[in-house]
Amino acid sequence: MDSLLIVENINKSFGGLAAITDLSLDLRQGELLGLIGPNGAGKTTFFNLISGFLVPDSGKIILQGQSIVGLPPHEIVMRGVTRTFQIPKPFHSLSCIENVIVSMIPHSSKKEDAIRIKEKSQTIMEIVGLNHKGDMLPSTLTQGDLKKLEIARALATKPKLLLLDEPFAGLTSTEITSLNSLIKNLHDSGITIIIVEHRLRELMKIAKKLIVLNFGQKIAEGPTDVIIHNEKVIEAYLGTGGV
Repeated sequence: MDSLLIVENINKSFGGLAAITDLSLDLRQGELLGLIGPNGAGKTTFFNLISGFLVPDSGKIILQGQSIVGLPPHEIVMRGVTRTFQIPKPFHSLSCIENVIVSMIPHSSKKEDAIRIKEKSQTIMEIVGLNHKGDMLPSTLTQGDLKKLEIARALATKPKLLLLDEPFAGLTSTEITSLNSLIKNLHDSGITIIIVEHRLRELMKIAKKLIVLNFGQKIAEGPTDVIIHNEKVIEAYLGTGGV
């Protein structure tokens, strides 16, 4: 598989405090990568660097052979990198289907009319399991459905790389099972995915590869079943009791 995203020795500090230190990774097309670590490890900072909300102090971020360092977030989205947020941020005055339509319009060709855009938005709503809730306002949705709407809005941008920030946070076990199935289906459809998640047991069900951060540094990388038994990971993230 070809590299979709190459990160080389990126660094980011805030007021002299290092948030990310010499972080590198090579993400292949079609991978599903889990990114874990304790609070303050640098996971969200990493997402912000990849998605253009922050600019690294040094290092390279290369998407399909081209640098994206310094590009604004909307330009990075246009190039195929879309992120979700731990706390969903829909347009609350718009219906669910309108939220998807608004996200899709900038990524539609001039040949596509309003009817076609709505049809494609409805298809995305079906994919995420919200096809019967298109006319509802986001404020009426459960937390699990809000996470699905967040993913629907991301899918409307036609992502090559989908960054999911703690998708399981605040969900019931039933909602987690449903969302886990959705993420797996999206991955099976060909979308490359990076997931930041604290719920390791849930992440282990879908991510076969993990990267572990601690104090902004990568302390481990490899197959999930190997990483969860890594002594550095157990000490930094899981506690002495293991998984």
